[in-house]
Amino acid sequence: MEEQISRPLPNVAAGGREVTPDENRLSQNRVAAANPQPRNKTRARIVQIVSVLVLIILLVVLWRFLGDRSAPKAAGTGGRGEVVPVEMATVTQKDVAIQLKAIGNVESLSTIAVRSQVEGTLMRVGFTPGQEVKKGDVLFAIDARPLQAALTQAEANLLKAMASVRQGQDIVAKDEATANNSRTIVTRDTKLIESGVISREEYDNAVAKLQADQATVRADQSAVANLQAAQKAEQAAVESARVQLSYTTMRAPIAGKTGNLAVTAGNLVRANDTTAMVTITQSAPIYVTFSVPEKDLIRIRQYSGSSGFAVQAVIPGDESNPTMGKLSLVDNTVDVATGTVRLKATFQNDDRRLYPGQFVNVVLTLGVQNQALVVPSQAVQIGQDKSFVYVVKFDQTVEARTVKTRSTIDKMAVIDDGLKVGEQVVTDGQLRLVPGA
Repeated sequence: MEEQISRPLPNVAAGGREVTPDENRLSQNRVAAANPQPRNKTRARIVQIVSVLVLIILLVVLWRFLGDRSAPKAAGTGGRGEVVPVEMATVTQKDVAIQLKAIGNVESLSTIAVRSQVEGTLMRVGFTPGQEVKKGDVLFAIDARPLQAALTQAEANLLKAMASVRQGQDIVAKDEATANNSRTIVTRDTKLIESGVISREEYDNAVAKLQADQATVRADQSAVANLQAAQKAEQAAVESARVQLSYTTMRAPIAGKTGNLAVTAGNLVRANDTTAMVTITQSAPIYVTFSVPEKDLIRIRQYSGSSGFAVQAVIPGDESNPTMGKLSLVDNTVDVATGTVRLKATFQNDDRRLYPGQFVNVVLTLGVQNQALVVPSQAVQIGQDKSFVYVVKFDQTVEARTVKTRSTIDKMAVIDDGLKVGEQVVTDGQLRLVPGA
C-alpha cells in the first residue's frame, strides 16, 4: 500500500496514452510564451526613462529662453508682436579716410633677358641662381682667346695701313716739290721768252713739265686718300674686334634678382640665342598696377594735389603689415571693354616683400572726410534698390530707414544721408524684425 502512494504518477495524454519527456518540455515552453508579464515590465521602464529625459530637455530649453529674455539687449517688434532680442550701436562722428580699394598686380620696373652677343665656350658663371646682383657685376666669362687673336690681327692691319698712308704722304710731298720747281721754271721762262732769250719750244716744254708734275701730285693725293680710307677701315675693324672681345665678359645691365640659370660652364653659347642664359628682374623700386571704375576719376581729380596720393599694398595673409607707396600714373584712356581706368603706384620695396607677378589688395587714400557719420557695417542692410538700417525708437520699437552710404572702412560704414548722431541702430537680429511700433 505504501509503495503505491510514493510512486510518481505517469503523464497521460488524452485517450489514455502516456506522454513522452520531449512532449512534456514542449508543453512547458508553450505555457511560458503565453505568460508575457516580465517583458511588459521592461518596456514600461524604458518608457519612464525616455519621459524623464524629454522632461529634462524641455526644462533646459525653457531655462535658456527665459535667460535670453532677461539679457540686457534692446527689444524690437517681431512679425507677430513678440519681443525680439537684438544688439544695437550708436551713430557716431569721426574723421575717416576717403579710400578706393582694388586688386593690384605687382610688376617689375625692368626685366632683362641676358643673351650672349658672341659665340664661344662658357668659362665661368659669376653668380648663384636667385642671387641679388648689382649693376656691373660679372655674370659670365666666355673664352676670349679667339677674339683676342682677332683683335691682334686687326691692330697689325691698322699699323700696316698707317705706314702706307705715311709713305703715300711722303711721295705727295716729293712730287709737290717737283711741281713747285717746275712752276718756278715756267715763271722764269715767261720773262725770258718775252725778252727773246729762250725759244718758244723751250718755254712750251717747261709748261708741259709743270702740268705733268701737277698731275702726278693729284694722283699721289688720290692714292693717299685711298690709303687713308683703308686706314679708317682697319681702325673700325680694330674697334669692332675690341667690342667683340668685351662681349666675352658679360656684366649685369641692371641691379636685380637673377632667375633660373639656363647654361653652365663648359657649354658652347651662341650669339643672340633664342634662349636667355639668365633673366634679371628689378624689384626695387617696383610697380603695382590696378584699375578703378571710371566714375572714381572725378574723385581722384577732386582730391589730387602736389604731394601725390598714398597707396597701400596689402599682401593676403599679412594684412597687419601693409607696404606704403605713392601713386605715379593715372592712364590717359578708359578701357571701353571694362569701363575702368588703369593706375600705377611705385613702391621702394627695400625689404623685397612685393614680388613680381604677385596679387595684392590695394588701398588708395584720396583724403580725409572730417566728422563723418559712421555705423558698424553689419547694421546696413541691402534691399532690392536701396540700403537701409533698423533704427531703434524711444519706445523700443524699430523703424526701417533708407540710408545713403559712401564707403566701408575698417568695418565701419560711412553714412552720407539718413541718420543723425546719437541714434541707435540694430547691428544683429535684423532677420526677425519688421517695421512697426
